[in-house]
Order: sequence, then structure tokens, then C-alpha cells
Amino acid sequence: MRILYCGDVVGRAGREAVVRYVPRLRDDLKLDFVIINGENAAHGFGLTETICHQFYDAGTDVITTGNHAWDQREMLSYIDTDARVLRPLNYPPGTPGRGAHIYETRDGRQVLVAQIMGRLFMDPLDDPFAAIDAALDGCRLAETVDAIVVDIHAEATSEKAAVGVHLDGRVSLVTGTHSHVPTADARILPGGTGYQTDLGMCGDYDSVIGMKKEAATARFITKLPTTRLEPAEGEGTLCGVVLETDDATGLARRLDPVRLGPGLIESLPPL
Repeated sequence: MRILYCGDVVGRAGREAVVRYVPRLRDDLKLDFVIINGENAAHGFGLTETICHQFYDAGTDVITTGNHAWDQREMLSYIDTDARVLRPLNYPPGTPGRGAHIYETRDGRQVLVAQIMGRLFMDPLDDPFAAIDAALDGCRLAETVDAIVVDIHAEATSEKAAVGVHLDGRVSLVTGTHSHVPTADARILPGGTGYQTDLGMCGDYDSVIGMKKEAATARFITKLPTTRLEPAEGEGTLCGVVLETDDATGLARRLDPVRLGPGLIESLPPL
């Protein structure tokens, strides 16, 4: 099975990159399943129903979120109606939406997608390790599902790496989101799980992690939050990974970075 996971979509530039490149990648790479992180898609802050459907129309199967899940108030009600949108598992009980779900590919295979959020330098949510262990209880690769993808939405690279180690051999892929910077450590862990610390972003890289350079830089220089952050509006680059799983085990056979667009050195798996 071939699965594409794209990093945080930031603003219009990121949305346009998804719409431009995902259909091409779906065809060229013969993808079976596509996931994106959409939590910054609505002008840099949150997600809307309209944007969700733009992504679905482009060939996306699942949208993950993160700490900006609720920036657009409509998501508080909409997320309960759309099983294709996930929020972190370790939000407290009673939070709208779901943090894990089993999806069916177009040819009938089963993919569990789950998201957790880190606690280092983030809001102090429930234990992400306990949350993902509970979600995986009774769900086994090559027995109950064909693939398992876990997103760790976190600030600290150490916390993301620890999640990868903790889940190695039990899931197909562990990958991080949130930092908007693609890391150069795509690899397969000793137990057979694909891993990358952060996917990067889908957005304009002539920016400060997707936001216009002047306002973002001014906040560091003046220490005053007086200038509103807005997404950069140049041409967007799509960043993510393509995972190829072993049909017999559900574990990773190969993991390749994907970078398409200006600003970064382009990278694609072999066709």
C-alpha cells in the first residue's frame, strides 16, 4: 500500500499547493490513501468545512488537526459530523470529534489513522502515550487493519522521537507535525515502523514558518504582539512523505520525502 501524508497546510498558498499537487501525486505514484494536516489552512489559523471539501475534492482521504483545531468556531460542531477530520486523541473526555478512526481505501483495505498531541512546550493535555496505547488496544497490523498511521503533533523533537520508539513494530508510520520545518530523518526504525520527526508544511517557504516575514520578525525584535500574523502569499510548496507498506505485515518497506514547489530542493519517490 502507498500512503501520502502531507504536513501542516498554511493559508491560501498551502491550500493551492494541495489542490495543485495531490491529484498529480495520486495518479503518478499510484497512491492508495492520502492524509494531510489541515489545522492552519484557514488563513493560518484553523480549518473550515468549505476547506475540508476542497481537500476531499483534490483526493484527500483524512485531515488531521492539532492545537489550532478550534480556531474556527464552526469546527466545534462540524467535527462531530465528519469522521474524516481528526483531532488529537488526548484532549480531555467530552471534547468534540475523534482522535482515531479506521478508514477504507478505494480497494477495500483498512487504515487506522490516529493523532496525539505532545505536552512539552504545548498545552498540558492528557498523557499521549497512554492515549495511543488505548487506541491501539485490539487493533493489530495485518490482522485487524492493513496499515496504522500515527501523527504526533508536538513542539519537541525529543517527544516525537520517543513516540516513534514507543510504537516501533506496532504501527506502519509515526510522523510529526506542528513545527512547519521538514526534518531530514525519514527512515525505517529497527522494528519496521516508518518515522520522520516533522513533515514540514504545505505553504510559502519565503516566510517565517508560513507567516509573512515582516510581522513575524517584528515580534521577535520588539517583543510586542501588536502586529497581526498573516500567511505568506507566494507560491506554495507541498511537503510530506510517501510510505510504502509490506502487504503481509503492514510495516514499512520504504519511506520517501516529498517536496514539490519553489523554495526547497524538490524530492519525489521513484515512479
